[in-house]
Amino acid sequence: MTNHSIRLFESEEAIRRAGEGLLSRTLPKAEWTHEVHLAACLWVVLERGDIAPEIQLPDIIRSYNVAVGGENTDSAGYHETLTQLYIIGVRRFLAGSAQNGLLAQVNALLTSELGPRDWPLRFYSREWLFSVAARRGWTEPDLAPI
Repeated sequence: MTNHSIRLFESEEAIRRAGEGLLSRTLPKAEWTHEVHLAACLWVVLERGDIAPEIQLPDIIRSYNVAVGGENTDSAGYHETLTQLYIIGVRRFLAGSAQNGLLAQVNALLTSELGPRDWPLRFYSREWLFSVAARRGWTEPDLAPI
């Protein structure tokens, strides 16, 4: 496992601001961190019933990347397998969570087994996860079932 310090959220407003910033494509690129990726995903699943994450998050993220000067290529930007894997993980986390409230749930997610940046490598080899096929479409894990 990698050893990165976890940046927890201090308020529900900060989580919602990050999520809304993603949707409106106004979140500064420097704020689009690993923790914000997870928090925004949980926020969408928990509070944005008007958004079907598995279907709509891909285009939301792609358009955000372009809006902040990024690209969506075979080696950078949007990654379909990671997006879908984290949606699965967030849904499973919420199904088993005893936490109440957005802030408690997001911070519990960040400190859970899903929080580390290398969580996907429990299921995927680095080579397979960062392949063009995995970036462009959903791919099944090659190491362990999810």
